Amino acid sequence: MKIAFVVGSFPVISETFIINQIIGLIERGNTVDIYCMENGSVNDDVKVHPDVEKYQMLQFTHNQPIIPENYLWRFIKALGLIITNFHKSPLVILRSLNFFKYGKLAASLRLLYLTVRVLAFPNYEIIHCQFGTFALLAMILRNIGAIKGKLITTFRGYDISLFVKQNGEDVYNSLFTQGDFFLTNCEFFRNKAIKLGCEPHKIVVHGSGIDCSRFPLKVRYPHADHKIRIATTGRLIEKKGIEYAIRAVAQVIKIYPNIEYNIIGDGKLREELQQLIHTLQIADQVKILGWKTQPEIIEILDRTDIFIAPSVTAKDGNQDAPVNTLKEAMLMGLPVIATTHGGIPELVKDGISGFLVPERDAHAIAEKLTYLIEHPEIWPAMGQAGHTDVEKNYDINKLNDELMLIYRQVIHNDLSPQQPALVSSAVSGAGL
Repeated sequence: MKIAFVVGSFPVISETFIINQIIGLIERGNTVDIYCMENGSVNDDVKVHPDVEKYQMLQFTHNQPIIPENYLWRFIKALGLIITNFHKSPLVILRSLNFFKYGKLAASLRLLYLTVRVLAFPNYEIIHCQFGTFALLAMILRNIGAIKGKLITTFRGYDISLFVKQNGEDVYNSLFTQGDFFLTNCEFFRNKAIKLGCEPHKIVVHGSGIDCSRFPLKVRYPHADHKIRIATTGRLIEKKGIEYAIRAVAQVIKIYPNIEYNIIGDGKLREELQQLIHTLQIADQVKILGWKTQPEIIEILDRTDIFIAPSVTAKDGNQDAPVNTLKEAMLMGLPVIATTHGGIPELVKDGISGFLVPERDAHAIAEKLTYLIEHPEIWPAMGQAGHTDVEKNYDINKLNDELMLIYRQVIHNDLSPQQPALVSSAVSGAGL
């Protein structure tokens, strides 16, 4: 199969789910091209996932063309692109300039720049868009004939929450009509997509998988030095709710000063969170470590006792699915504290594999953290339950096999409204 992956930036170390899918497709004999729809890369790609180099992914990654800020220079450069590429596909080039139909995207010449990039590789069997926002662009590229293939969209979080709130509930109407199939990483977002107008038989849950073999199970017991080690992994943005974990830890430190809390990640709230740590006078116990590679994260989690994932619904409406960092911690046998938020209750079974607390409730996090500290005898069973659930439901090899099945069914138009179970059965075994 020849597959186009449409993403934002690549590689992004916090988006291992994309890397895992690409690897799975390559190992199953497919050819994959990666198309980036955003300029440059985000702040958290300073460290690169080792598999990017191992599989030489940058060799088949096509970055977004550099579009000059100066419109005159952009126009002059665009003339050069038209002259050198017009003979390849005259109608496609002309359609990319149709600002009457495509508005600002065409008038800004961005559509032309994006079109020229794909003219050399126009034919795919599958065009898989990671995030609905990029699917809207891929849909237009397909409409003008710049790229061909079945259009599959995966909704993952901000694209079905924040983006919808910002742009209106009809923002995906054309995509739901023209797109061939849709995936979500949790039932919570599938239900949202259906409410927005996606036909139920055209969308299934396909979770974000991880390589379970990389996260070894370890039975957790208190350390000989009596130190309690806690960790959180995630971008330092509002929806990760890290402020509330910091405030909770500050409460518990008053009773148990032997706490060490490591926050793995970076983002725009780093200075604000660092100031909060300073204000609460807990800088000796709470550290923001910045981004780490996957092996580094595994090493930190191996020494950790309790994991906190305090996700919240951001003020702009942004929400989380069952995040991979939480799955990784559960795989390694860590008891977890998470929030009743988005798709997370589909991952964490309250009182069995971890504890769920309300969003933005530092006191509730502190209560559960105190309970776990005072009852280390429950750590092994809770960690084993989490490990078993993640291994059963989110194993990347199983999910990549299911993704291949979905691709084949989409290619063969095996998706009639009368037979929705054909695709649904592909993921039912995953318990997602």
